Amino acid sequence: MALYEHVYLARQDVTAQQVEALTEQLKGVLASRGGKVAKTEYWGVKSLAYRIKKNRKAHFSLLNIDAPADAVVEMERQLRLNEDVLRFLTLRVDELEEGPSAMLRKREDSDRDERGERRGPRPDRGDRPDRGDRPRRPRDDAQPGAL
Repeated sequence: MALYEHVYLARQDVTAQQVEALTEQLKGVLASRGGKVAKTEYWGVKSLAYRIKKNRKAHFSLLNIDAPADAVVEMERQLRLNEDVLRFLTLRVDELEEGPSAMLRKREDSDRDERGERRGPRPDRGDRPDRGDRPRRPRDDAQPGAL
């Protein structure tokens, strides 16, 4: 059987539970044709780069699939018939990615530094001298006459 990564976008006005139900329906379609879903990830509601069918946001979901080609074709046919699905993309891959996808790693890494430690207040930089007390200059965007 072949390995696939499949991402679909659902309309923003459906609930997360409806998106999960759609994912379960897709799992059933694949299982009935001899395939299986190795991993599912719900990425949440994200803004789209451009409008798709008058929607500015969409629910994003990822499926890692191990299934024969006819099962994937049937799954895509079901998605084309579903009015809640805006777009989908299925890619054949050589191997499935282990662990969280890049989208989930990005969310987790946003509050961590390059060593994986939680970020706190900025440390003192020893390569820069102390700025000392300097007179305040008015900012360019400040109101006239205000400091």
